[in-house]
Amino acid sequence: MKVFACLIAAGYVLSAAATAAPMDDLLKAKNCMACHAVDRKIVGPAYKDVAAKYKGNKDAVTLLAAKIQKGGSGVWGAVPMPPNAVTQAEAKQMAAWILVQK
Repeated sequence: MKVFACLIAAGYVLSAAATAAPMDDLLKAKNCMACHAVDRKIVGPAYKDVAAKYKGNKDAVTLLAAKIQKGGSGVWGAVPMPPNAVTQAEAKQMAAWILVQK
């Protein structure tokens, strides 16, 4: 039974790593990482701080996807986030990934 549990855990870790690489590539390609990092504030907030702020908000993916596409201001300080040239699907994918950061 322990072997089975270890195999499941290993599969989960490999799956998480496999999905992290494409998202990392997308965030870099869309220049998001110039202003954001997972664990620290750069110009914009850390992704883990965004995830904490919107934890429990059932509309968070839709809300953040719209902010990613259209930009926004006033939520995290005086520096506005510009609109980004991403598709709605990319914005939702990014928002969902951001919301699980810890």
